[in-house]
Amino acid sequence: MQLVKAGKIVEDSYVRVLDEAPLPEGAPVLLTAARFLADAHEIVERDAPVGVLWPNDRRVAELAPWLDRLSLIALVFPKFRDGRAYSQARLLRERYGFRGELRATGDVLRDQFQFLLRAGFDAFEVKKPADAGVFAQAAARFSVFYQPSADGRVPALRQRLQPRAPVARVERSETREQSIG
Repeated sequence: MQLVKAGKIVEDSYVRVLDEAPLPEGAPVLLTAARFLADAHEIVERDAPVGVLWPNDRRVAELAPWLDRLSLIALVFPKFRDGRAYSQARLLRERYGFRGELRATGDVLRDQFQFLLRAGFDAFEVKKPADAGVFAQAAARFSVFYQPSADGRVPALRQRLQPRAPVARVERSETREQSIG
């Protein structure tokens, strides 16, 4: 799988560690939810970044005590029709204030890309190599949105209603006197 982040295809620096395998020293790791929760106190004390692969049938509230120590949460889309990870992403960004990398993994399709961005995802594991380029380009395709979302962009209506800086005006009487005189 290819990883798309910040509009570019990048190498994944995280090592996926199986439940029974030892953690590599000094390397960023991506652990299953079961492995992470079983040893969370020790794992978050590592000197390397820690990520968790979180299934969409678990409550993200279980991660709340650890969010300031996690650098990555990968939310799983087991089927493209199963959108629970969208809700998890919004909760993590909006309710719990998670600011680390939020990665979409599993059955992620190019048709869902803008919705994933709007839900707060900022990295995507893409199965099809041909889709990776499309994902990378799609981030810049739209600049104005109408709906509020977890990606931090201000919706179009709020942009229009924000006060603008005053425009410098030229006094008409001064201009008229100068043109007459």
